[in-house]
Amino acid sequence: MLTINEIQDEIIAEFSELDDWMDRYQLLIDMGSEQEPLPEKEKNESNLIDGCQSRVWLVCDEHDGVLTFRAESDALIVKGIVSLLIKVLSGHTAQEILDADLYFIKEIGLAEHLSPTRSNGLLAMLKQMRMYALVYQSKNK
Repeated sequence: MLTINEIQDEIIAEFSELDDWMDRYQLLIDMGSEQEPLPEKEKNESNLIDGCQSRVWLVCDEHDGVLTFRAESDALIVKGIVSLLIKVLSGHTAQEILDADLYFIKEIGLAEHLSPTRSNGLLAMLKQMRMYALVYQSKNK
């Protein structure tokens, strides 16, 4: 199983092959479209992330101490962004998620190429994933 940093390095390598930001956006959209859609019953208020301009639903499941995230958004690029976060953080323990330094966001240039509202949305998604990790960690102490 790859570590969070190994996954980030893979993403950085994948994005660095594309010079043009239109191509990078297309890669994001493609990643988002590969996400399994959430069942309608999970697209509810309690799974909706606050702070995102578009609607993003995030679900977290825990199995044997490992957290798995699933998400969906009604916006293509946002769906791509959340699928990137899932790729990096899903399948790890709460502690690994809380300790992670997500340097790939800056490395691939995502931070400076997103509109301020999308940047806020990215931070909101990340915050929600870390909140889930905190909750699971505190339950298991």
